[in-house]
Amino acid sequence: MAGEETAGAVGVPLRLVHDVVSISAAGFSGFFKKDCANLGRRVTLLAHLLEEMRDSKRIQLNCEVGSSSFSNSLFADLILALQAAKRLVAAANNFDNSVVSSDDASKKIFFQFQCVTYKLEKALANLPYNDFDISEEVQEQVELIRSQLGRATERYGGPLNSSILNRALSQPLDKEIDSFQPSIRLTGSMHVENVDGEVNIKVEDITEGDGAVDQASDMDSTKENLSKSATSSEVGLSKEKPDSRAIPDDFRCPISLELMRDPVIVATGQTYERSYIQRWIDCGNTTCPKTRQKLRNLTLTPNYVLRSLISQWCAKHDTDQPRALVNGRIKKSDGSFRDVTGDIAAMEALFRKLSNGSANECRAAISEIRSLSKRSTDNRVLLAEAGAIPIIVNLLTSDDAQIQENAITSILNLSIYDDNRGLIMLANAIPSIVQVLKNGSVEAKENAAATLFSLSIADENKIIIGASGAIPSLVDLLENGSQTGKKDAATALFNLCIYHGNKGRAVRAGIITALLKMLTESSSFCMADEALTILSVIANHQEAKTAIVKAGMMPILVDVLRVGLPRCKENAAAVLLSLCKRDAVNLACVSRLGAGILLAELAESGTDRTKRKATSLLEHLRSCFFD
Repeated sequence: MAGEETAGAVGVPLRLVHDVVSISAAGFSGFFKKDCANLGRRVTLLAHLLEEMRDSKRIQLNCEVGSSSFSNSLFADLILALQAAKRLVAAANNFDNSVVSSDDASKKIFFQFQCVTYKLEKALANLPYNDFDISEEVQEQVELIRSQLGRATERYGGPLNSSILNRALSQPLDKEIDSFQPSIRLTGSMHVENVDGEVNIKVEDITEGDGAVDQASDMDSTKENLSKSATSSEVGLSKEKPDSRAIPDDFRCPISLELMRDPVIVATGQTYERSYIQRWIDCGNTTCPKTRQKLRNLTLTPNYVLRSLISQWCAKHDTDQPRALVNGRIKKSDGSFRDVTGDIAAMEALFRKLSNGSANECRAAISEIRSLSKRSTDNRVLLAEAGAIPIIVNLLTSDDAQIQENAITSILNLSIYDDNRGLIMLANAIPSIVQVLKNGSVEAKENAAATLFSLSIADENKIIIGASGAIPSLVDLLENGSQTGKKDAATALFNLCIYHGNKGRAVRAGIITALLKMLTESSSFCMADEALTILSVIANHQEAKTAIVKAGMMPILVDVLRVGLPRCKENAAAVLLSLCKRDAVNLACVSRLGAGILLAELAESGTDRTKRKATSLLEHLRSCFFD
């Protein structure tokens, strides 16, 4: 009976997660679109955790000790946080330009995002994962979600004291914010913190974002650039990291905290990014977000001096100058603007043909969109701003092979622009991309794999893509695809397997067999570098270690130490080190294969990384056989 009660208790938060999934599936819009999408995505990922808790064999044993009080106390905080999250995404999604008419309404919603994010992170921190046989993959996924929630909490203003938090989460969203909060005043970028019993919204220096991918003028050949952008000093290919240089506070918009693209001055003398302050004004606000002073007029004056300083800073720090579409004009690299209203009108005409035209018109339109998305970054910005992405995603499931090929290639081209990746994920493109990867033409499969790599640059997308069923199809392409397809699949699998939870999925999908073929077959030997790089990423996973040894790869790896190219030797040494750590059997095998002499040579003459790996493996050999 106790087990049924706790299973029911797990069912409550699981139903709440499914409710949020349903709300998110319809898409978000309005002032809080990004906040809703981020919160909805993080809540959605909790389904795996709750399903494993529900199915845990140890749950009844736990319940016998604490009966129903165990389940009630265990999930109380999580249920409260999920209930608040469900109410919040539903309410905030309705706050579009026609609805938001007061400062208090938008401030309350913003404050609720702070409360829900903080409460959800704390609730996840307090769950006893070891009591429920939670898999390693899911625990790592939860850790990543908690990390994202923690960063989001800081962005919203940091932790709150428990009394304010509990009162805020239990308060209906249609109540006035003053009923639970004495005072809220905007002093910066709409970030909330407790100050002497008040809630202050202030500016904080937070840099968030994902690594960028090199942009090439010919987007159909971007996949090579993507491969190059995925290398790290530790593993050979490598993942690009966000730029750690702190953006000067004066260059950030006080509302978005992002580097300003088109800074403008309002009547109070404060400077904001044009699109954000325009949205603030369009929502009916007539005060300055930073000073709270009444705006004498709503004129937005370009801040040319600050724009020049930002340009100089970007040039000095080798940072791409932000580009933006503003009032039908797009900003060029020299700071001037080009009118693009005609371009947008032409694109919208193409969209109408995609939606309502004949089969031939549709083929011609998507072919033209592919060409446009290939041609320039400006076109990729304009196509996304004009609403192309959801329309093109719908074409990924087309029965017409030509339309499908051009659609997936267009999505690939569009994904190279950083801001478009989020829009592609928001359009729920992953299931359709995976279908193209499974059933598309040769070219379509290649570009689907390259698209998954591009999207997987964001860590949270690695989880979503891994859970989508993409990895088995990528492994199949790696083993049976064209030469280009194999390279695209290898690059995507490498990046996905940076997330530990995807390593087991790749092993279970048969990646070790595919990599073994790449290392041993002469027709695939040109990809030995890629095979060894992927092995170096997954070799620290227990399932991968077992599979590598079982496949008889140890002699091949030692042979690479003898005759391989420098980077191949580097990765082979890294794989062998992972296999031999705390494993006397594997150490003995490496010793019998004569690796000791080879490692000694590499410790003296290899690359810096090779020297480190070879030296470390030699120390393990010595400690095992001579101590």
